[in-house]
Formats: sequence, C-alpha cells, structure tokens
Amino acid sequence: MADSEARGAEYEKKADKKLGGWSVFGGKYDDAADLLEKAANSYKLAKSWNKAANVYIKLANCQLKLDSKHEAASAYVDAANCYKKSQPQEAVRMLNLAINMFEDIGRLSMAAKHYKDIADIYEKEENVERAMEYYEKAAELYSGEGIDSTANQCKIKVAQFAAQLEQYNKAITIYEDVAKQSMSNNLLKYSVKGYLLNAGLCQICGKDVVAINNALEKYQELDPTFSSTREFKFLMDLASAIDEVDVVKFTDIVKEYDSMSRIDQWKTTLLLRVKNALKLKEVEEPDLL
Repeated sequence: MADSEARGAEYEKKADKKLGGWSVFGGKYDDAADLLEKAANSYKLAKSWNKAANVYIKLANCQLKLDSKHEAASAYVDAANCYKKSQPQEAVRMLNLAINMFEDIGRLSMAAKHYKDIADIYEKEENVERAMEYYEKAAELYSGEGIDSTANQCKIKVAQFAAQLEQYNKAITIYEDVAKQSMSNNLLKYSVKGYLLNAGLCQICGKDVVAINNALEKYQELDPTFSSTREFKFLMDLASAIDEVDVVKFTDIVKEYDSMSRIDQWKTTLLLRVKNALKLKEVEEPDLL
C-alpha cells in the first residue's frame, strides 16, 4: 500500500508540473489527465480515499479545460465514490456537480441515477427528509426518460418516507398511482395488492373509517381480484376494530395477519401509531354501558 501511495504522489506531482507549464495547443491538459488517472488509481490501491478524491477533482477540472463535460462529470462521480468512504456530505457535493453537467449535456438518465445515489446516502444517514427529496428528483427524471420501473422504485421510497413523516395523503397518492400503472403491466400486476395494502394502511393512520371504506371500494374497482386477498380482509378487519374503538380486537387482527404474512418494520410503525391512538380514544370515550 505504501508503494501504491508513493506512486500516486509521483504521478500527481508530474501532473501538477504539466498543468503549471505552458502549451500552445492545450496538450498539457490531455497529458495531465492521463497522469491524474494513474495517480487516482494508485491512491485507490493504497486505500487513500481522500487523496484519490482530490485527484479526481483535479481531473474534472482538466476535462473542463478540454471542454469534455461528460468526462468531467464522470470524474466528479469517481470523487464522490471515494468520499463515500469517510465524507458523505462531500460525496453529495460531488454528485450534485456531476448531475448539473449530465443535465447540461442531456444525459438525464445518468443524472437520475446520481440523484438516486444521493438519496441512498441520505437514507443511510437516516435523513428522511433529504432522502425523500432526492428520490423524488430521481423519479421525475426516470419517468421523463421512460424508465418506469426504476421511477416506480423511487416513488415507492418517497411514499415510505412520506408515511414515516406522517404525510399520509402524499403516500396514499403515490401508492395508488403506482398500483394503477402496474395493473396495465402483466409483469408488475403481482405487486398491486402490496401497494394497495400500503395505501390502505396509510388511510387507516388517518383513522377516518368512512375514508377507509371509500378507499377500499375504490381499490376493488381498480383491481377486481383485491377483494379476495388476505390484504383486503386485513384492512377491512382493521377498519372494523377502529370503528368499534376496540384495541384488543385490533391487536388480535394484527397478530393473526403477522402469523401468516410477516409484517415488516415500516408497517409495524404505522400500526403502532394507530394502536396508540386507539388506546387514547378508548380512555377518552369509555363504554358508558
């Protein structure tokens, strides 16, 4: 590793010397770019990630001098990948620089990919608001490019985060829209009941039984097979427990469903919110009989 770092430093030194020199035709930038590529690779072999990132930034500047925006953007992405190891916010900054360039040259699917990369960084840092913001940007570009499958993956992420932030109407709209799109695709139809279940759980978080029942009617119209599913029965039973303000019944319904179809953490969070709200309502509205 020490040898690789030393080689990296030597290549970088030669590149800096080239850049500091004088050239009529700008050939120094081509020569320096080659040397900087070698320097960055050597630093990566030595696991000197920050040094590699700094070299990629120099490389991006060289490519801009050569009017090669695509190559410059790619260098910023390489810098971001190095920064991901230790400085995620610097990685975000580099990816945003790359995105601006990819958008300028019309490489919108590449821009979308890196919006998604930024969203992933924020998601790992549990910064839900920023993750949602960048997944939305990615979804918009992917949709514009006709890459619907990946666009929908990003939209579902947005819906999940929106529900976490108690933005239930936003989450419901997304789940319902994706379900509608999926109905027209034979490969995606199998996912519809899951989207409608998630939309229904967001409806239940609103604790408006009329709205829940109206939504379930709408979902049966959207997918005629939905009424025969375990997911539909689960939502109907939950709505009934909410209407009766019956915490024990609500808990038993959740346990029964979980014994057949494992409830993930996201759903558990939403169901606990509803259960806690029901407990409060039970205390506020005791049975007068």
